[in-house]
Amino acid sequence: MTDQRHFSRRGFIGAASALTAATLMSRVVQAESAAAAAPAGERGGPRIDRHALVSRHRVVRHHSDLDLPVQVGNGRFAFGADVTGLQTFVPFNALSDWAWHADPLPPGKGIADYRGTVWDTYGRDVLYWTDDDNEPELHNWLRENPHRANLGRLGLRLLKDDGTEAAESDLTDTVQGLDPWTGVLRSSFRLDGHAVTVETPCHPGQDAVAVRIESPLVRLGRLSVFLHFPYATAAGRNKFEAPYVGLWDRPEQHTTTPRRRGRTPVVAHTMDATRYEVGLALSPGARISRPDPARHRYEVTTGGERLDVTAHFAPEIDGAVPSAAEVVRQSESWWPRFWRTGGAIELSGSEDPRAHELERRIVLSQYHLAVNDAGNDPAQESGLVNNGWYGKFHMEMYWWHAFQYGLWNRWPLLDRSTDVYTRLLPTARRLATSQGFSGARWPKMTTAYGDAIGRESPGIPTCLLIWQQPHPLFLAELDHQAHPGRSTLLKWREVVHESAEFIASFAHREDSGRYVIGPPIMCCNERNPSAETLNPAFELSYWRFGLRIAQEWRERLGLAREPHWDAVLDGLAPLPVEGGVYVLYEGVPDMWTERNTNHPDPIAPFGMLPGDGVDVEVMRATTRKVRETWPVTDLYSWDFPLLAMNAARLGEPGRAVDYLLHERFGFTDTGLPASGKSGVPSPYFPAAGGLLYAVAMMCAGWGDSPGGPVGERGRPGPRGMAPGFPDQGWTARWEGLAPAL
Repeated sequence: MTDQRHFSRRGFIGAASALTAATLMSRVVQAESAAAAAPAGERGGPRIDRHALVSRHRVVRHHSDLDLPVQVGNGRFAFGADVTGLQTFVPFNALSDWAWHADPLPPGKGIADYRGTVWDTYGRDVLYWTDDDNEPELHNWLRENPHRANLGRLGLRLLKDDGTEAAESDLTDTVQGLDPWTGVLRSSFRLDGHAVTVETPCHPGQDAVAVRIESPLVRLGRLSVFLHFPYATAAGRNKFEAPYVGLWDRPEQHTTTPRRRGRTPVVAHTMDATRYEVGLALSPGARISRPDPARHRYEVTTGGERLDVTAHFAPEIDGAVPSAAEVVRQSESWWPRFWRTGGAIELSGSEDPRAHELERRIVLSQYHLAVNDAGNDPAQESGLVNNGWYGKFHMEMYWWHAFQYGLWNRWPLLDRSTDVYTRLLPTARRLATSQGFSGARWPKMTTAYGDAIGRESPGIPTCLLIWQQPHPLFLAELDHQAHPGRSTLLKWREVVHESAEFIASFAHREDSGRYVIGPPIMCCNERNPSAETLNPAFELSYWRFGLRIAQEWRERLGLAREPHWDAVLDGLAPLPVEGGVYVLYEGVPDMWTERNTNHPDPIAPFGMLPGDGVDVEVMRATTRKVRETWPVTDLYSWDFPLLAMNAARLGEPGRAVDYLLHERFGFTDTGLPASGKSGVPSPYFPAAGGLLYAVAMMCAGWGDSPGGPVGERGRPGPRGMAPGFPDQGWTARWEGLAPAL
């Protein structure tokens, strides 16, 4: 008999509101306690030497990458550097989760003028913002605006002996090292035989980047620091444009105004309705000037051999700017605390020669996500590196960016953004109501900025996608697993209810009594005909999961089960099966020759999800079919962790590891994840978040993993350690991780 609750060796063909400070501190203590109490190593062993684990994956490079920087940051703000430790030769970005810009609307147009198109929705005419042939300019404006703004370029002005500006090719003995244990970037080189050392940290609590420079070139007047402001990159740009943000040749379209706040130099930058300030802390004797009043470029010079500069970016500078030395101290204090709390995985005792590379990916993914993906809002796919997707975040990808923090017991970072559902709730309710549904419909591609908070970006995928709707129920359940109690139940109560209300109302009851999903609908893999798609397999399983969790939530609150939710849950169509395997959606033609593109949705219910409505043997056959027919070249990079999760649940740990080390699942020498798709900008942080979720699950297990549920505080079940890692060739020591759902 097959398991009805849930659900080979051939490869692919073709190769509540913001938490109080007391609550946050409580969660820090819980994370520290979990790390201290959890055993490490198979059947328990000595605690992992976390300093040694992290330090052996220090990043070293000797030249700039023109596409991808090395970064320092704090999750809300990130600064990308070239090989000099600043943005001397390559115009990388300083991006934040608060600095946005919008172009003026097309002349004579208003947002209310955009109508969208009518779709037949269960026999009703419903307007969706999928397109508007009469308003192409407005359509483009709504997609492109608002967009993230580059706060400014901080670099070195280097002069050669002959007085001309140096190029990177003029440097010798170039060495750069990023120490993830301290978050400090250290760079050294020589110019005309003169040594230069540069230290670059980011303040963990303020959006401030600092630089400490030592060189005789400073005293000789041949080395200074510049701060240059661009106009925002905006209209007419491709959503995948990367890696640079900003236009440097339009000084007439924006203004910068220097002033002093006491002894602190401040520069205010204004672009249309966007305004922010940069406060500077300079070493004693340093001076700031604006050599050319027609350019928004400022230079800092001094007479000694040391030059320290801190640039603090904020909507308004209203306090002292920390010195560069203080920023170093703060970074060297915060990052070790980060590494000592939460989870850890060590693979150094493994015999498999690939173990070092997987461990490197795990360590550096934690660093890069903490720099790019721990802000007040969900991150966009390429984080705070560039402006892909105009800098907007995608609510369906919040799972892949951030839910891993729950398994790694890093709730203080995750809690920065979990209230996004509360903040978007009024807009989400209005959207659902406008379409004739109940509850709250969460948008796909959006921002949490100003008047645009929760506003949809128009387009068929963006407005018809639905797999983000159960995400808050998943996140609430992760939170409850980590923090059982009434405060967690109350924190999520409204969001859970409104999410379930929409899920239930979106399911349509046929005359037969069966409840169905769609059309119109866009599947997770975004390669289906929306007007014809009925009952997609992944979404049906997620609908079941969401309604199950919502009812359990009501029972925990002492409330009666919601009858309509139960009616939908009991009457939902089964996951579609054709030829003994799950398919993308009911009645799909040419499933394994034309529809096997992009994300392999049919396996997602038993990998990312725990398998509501899944027959395990049918899923096993489906997984074999995917491996045999799905072109590996058509996968996004986060699909490999998805495949690994599926393999782990099916009891195939060797395959799970193979997916995480697949040649198409790329990570750079600095540990940044590649997108895996032509034309899609790298880095692609859902890949890093997916990797961390997958390996945590492979170590700490999941609700019904082999040997029974994983015990309190990450203690291994009776089977021993790491049910998702092979018994042969791998020794996965771990501590402080939580099991997956």
